[in-house]
Amino acid sequence: MHTAAVFPGQGAQYVGMGREVAERYAGAREVFERAAAVLGFDLLALCADGPEDALRATANTQPAILVTSLACLAALPVAADCAAGLSLGEYAALACAGAIDLEDAVTLVRLRGQYMQEACAGRDTMMAAIIGLPAARVHEICRRHGDLGVVEPSNFNSPGQIVIGGDTAAVRAALDTAMTLGARRAVPLAVSAPFHTSLMRPAAERLAGDLERARIRDARIPVFANVTATPVQAADDIRRALLAQIASPVLWEQSVRAMHAAGVARFVEFGPGTTLGGMIRRTVKAEVWHVEDLPSCDATAAALARPAGTAASAGASGSGQGG
Repeated sequence: MHTAAVFPGQGAQYVGMGREVAERYAGAREVFERAAAVLGFDLLALCADGPEDALRATANTQPAILVTSLACLAALPVAADCAAGLSLGEYAALACAGAIDLEDAVTLVRLRGQYMQEACAGRDTMMAAIIGLPAARVHEICRRHGDLGVVEPSNFNSPGQIVIGGDTAAVRAALDTAMTLGARRAVPLAVSAPFHTSLMRPAAERLAGDLERARIRDARIPVFANVTATPVQAADDIRRALLAQIASPVLWEQSVRAMHAAGVARFVEFGPGTTLGGMIRRTVKAEVWHVEDLPSCDATAAALARPAGTAASAGASGSGQGG
């Protein structure tokens, strides 16, 4: 049975994440310590104890989720056949695949978070998840309200769950139209910028030099890139995918389908929350497990030790993630 390691994006964070695995597993604790040396502050304390407003700041959130995810991987190393991550989770996937060291990944996502936050500073923007409409209809709705400002699909999460982002007036008008046209729900997301829309192009321009200087190697296993939903392994292809990802939609549903078509029948989500697991279950028929605390770590370890096909899927779903 082929196994994919998957990693969450922004929106998964919560105060308390990472505490249990760091307390039990020396390897997980070391991940936080290495990150603290790069950042110059105690990241584990921020993750474990907050305050929540500091954890929600994009420049902190992105390294916090990245490092918590990699600490969970250190707590339960899995021999993955491929990897993928939603938005900033792609950096964790690349670290899992050996394409980038923890220190470089932390540095890049800290800068990435800063640049993405500053790209729309002073501009009234928002993101929201539209539930229950096909992709073609969401594209049509966004085009209809382009006269009010930028409004674009930004995340294709699972069948019937698409995130849009842009200028608040245009996004709110699109949400009203979506409900009129039969959407089941239209849910504003608690994120601080319109990630993965054209409004993020200034952030991509700023990150380009940092990516060029970063030590990125060929990946040991395929990593399915958000921007194409296809596997990348060559260092130059990885750089191009990470740069394009910032201002392009995240093709998560398409990535899950591509991994499943390539033979993946088991997904293990490492990091805070179980949102990816919910998206995966709505997209393909596969085993889904997660590692974020001691109970989930123990349950997943027991499941992976059983013969293939005998484990029941575990976890819960969520409404969406942004950056």
